Amino acid sequence: MAKIPPHIIDEIMQTARIEEVIGEFVNLKRAGSNLKGLSPFVDEKSPSFMVSPAKQIFKCFSSGKGGSVVTFLMEKEHYSYPEALKWLASRYNILIPEDREQTPEEQAAISERESLYIINDFARKYFMETMHEHQEGQAIGLSYFEERGFRMDIIKKFELGYCLNSGTAFTQEAIQKGYNLEYLKNVGLVKSKDDRNFDFFRGRVMFPIHSVSGRVLGFGGRTLITDNKKVAKYFNSPESIIYNKSEILYGLFFAKGDIIKYDNCFLCEGYTDVISMHQAGVCNSVSSSGTSLTKEQIRLIKRYTNNITILFDGDAAGIKASFRGIDLILEEGLNVKVVLFPDGDDPDSYSKKVSTTELMDFIKSHTQDFVRFKTSMLLAEDGNDPLKRAALIRNIVQSISLIPDSITRMVYAKEIAKDFEIEESLIIEELNKSKRVQISNELKEPAIAENPSLTDSEPQVQPQFQTASQREDLYTREEYELIRVLVKYGAYAVNVDHISESGEIQKVTVSAAEWIVHELEKDELEPRYPLFKQIYNETREALKTGTLFYTSAWLKHTNIEVVKFVSEIESEEHTLSPRWFSVHRISVFTEIDKLYKLVDEAINGLKLRTILWYIDDIHKELKTIEDSDVKTQDGLMMELVYREKVKLVIADKLGRSIL
Repeated sequence: MAKIPPHIIDEIMQTARIEEVIGEFVNLKRAGSNLKGLSPFVDEKSPSFMVSPAKQIFKCFSSGKGGSVVTFLMEKEHYSYPEALKWLASRYNILIPEDREQTPEEQAAISERESLYIINDFARKYFMETMHEHQEGQAIGLSYFEERGFRMDIIKKFELGYCLNSGTAFTQEAIQKGYNLEYLKNVGLVKSKDDRNFDFFRGRVMFPIHSVSGRVLGFGGRTLITDNKKVAKYFNSPESIIYNKSEILYGLFFAKGDIIKYDNCFLCEGYTDVISMHQAGVCNSVSSSGTSLTKEQIRLIKRYTNNITILFDGDAAGIKASFRGIDLILEEGLNVKVVLFPDGDDPDSYSKKVSTTELMDFIKSHTQDFVRFKTSMLLAEDGNDPLKRAALIRNIVQSISLIPDSITRMVYAKEIAKDFEIEESLIIEELNKSKRVQISNELKEPAIAENPSLTDSEPQVQPQFQTASQREDLYTREEYELIRVLVKYGAYAVNVDHISESGEIQKVTVSAAEWIVHELEKDELEPRYPLFKQIYNETREALKTGTLFYTSAWLKHTNIEVVKFVSEIESEEHTLSPRWFSVHRISVFTEIDKLYKLVDEAINGLKLRTILWYIDDIHKELKTIEDSDVKTQDGLMMELVYREKVKLVIADKLGRSIL
């Protein structure tokens, strides 16, 4: 992806209005100088999601997420940083120049790709208008969807349509509008035979297939002829440079927000299953559109959640055929649950029989762990035959062996041993065999020799556990406070004491950032936490060129963690209004009013914390010194006494008592 020039990034950030962009995703209402709404990241009843138009930041107090308009798009839409900028550039009609001249081949490829998108969008509109405005479309297409129980708002949401049965109506309209015939054939909307062009989807109801960003990639067309078994029930667009069915999930464009919100993806089989689930209010539902589940589709889901719940109808043969796809899910490290609907029902039919509450209650009460579900399914067929039972255990162990996490594998091994009343060591041995075969296949080498002493196939990689006492904060309160002050007030002026060459104390005006950096450099200090260290070092380098960073500059940072931190310190759920003084004559003091003290305490706070680190290190080193090494002991004790004196001086400045 081409690098976006800094001046274009500035233009994008200055032009984009966070309240406008987030308003497309969240229903925002005025709350004082800010805007509030329900969080798009978690399920909540009381709004905790705040947008500040003045500061151009957002903060979700339920999930802890926050940042700029770019950060929001990265969190909500799972865009990369450049993708989020390009989305905003497109939204505000800002041209992003290419950083090099494209070759004729590249320009032709882009031209063709865009042409195919444009043609598919024309087809989408045409099929919708035909169904809603043409007599045949209303009588056949629209009536079919209404008979299936779909509401009009759902029909329009999924942009369903109808292709007339004349055979050439769409082709003639498209050519008359000037669309390229070859491109129409490339996306599969038009077919040719004996120098005759005709509509590929004639007489079918149409299901547009959207990309993650909402562009139409292709179509699924369902025939309404039920008495001719030679006619395929569904036609799908052929693969093209914009449509690869193995990388697409039907309904994901409409479901991705709820998948993130509920941290779960319901995976159905067909188009109507997805549409019915959305109509029932279960909007985190998608389907693989009747194709076998692929790794690309699984990884697409993984962008939004690590949890998949597969919704099965009662077809045992179909369920067994899907086991391979579920193994792929396990292999990608996702958590898999299964729901089996009553015999004769699927998500489409069952969701129309019951209320949304009853549907969700059924799903919750019938959700099973996949391994247990697979065990019960296979046991129902082969459980009484000892040889088949042994093969069944190997089959299940094979599925478990695909799970990347060794701890999860061991937990399942214990469960299987318990369920089948088998020694756990035998299950682990079989598990190790499967892992060794997988590793050898990946390395394309002969199978690794068995070693009966191993209890897991990866003995050299031991999981690292931490007790509560072993875990420490990522950073200290003093580090946080110093960097908070540096970011928020670094560009503000402060009057500080300066000793001149003649020894006189003079007042000089410097920026808070200059004061902080001067004091830390003088004592060779800097924050230890990597994120804070990065912010400090970037500030120090900028000061060398006379550059001062305001908060708005940090919000444009390419490191999303920097943006999150800055938005965190900029976000205050409750702010005091200056009207307290004008109306009630009550003075409201802000941090700016006491900036000198604020910066001074932040600097000395980090100095004190560093001294405490030094003292702790000396104590630890003293414990390791041999009693006979008197010289080293004396040196460390002298250093300790000096550090203790410095500690008391700084603590006194801060007005703190340290035991």
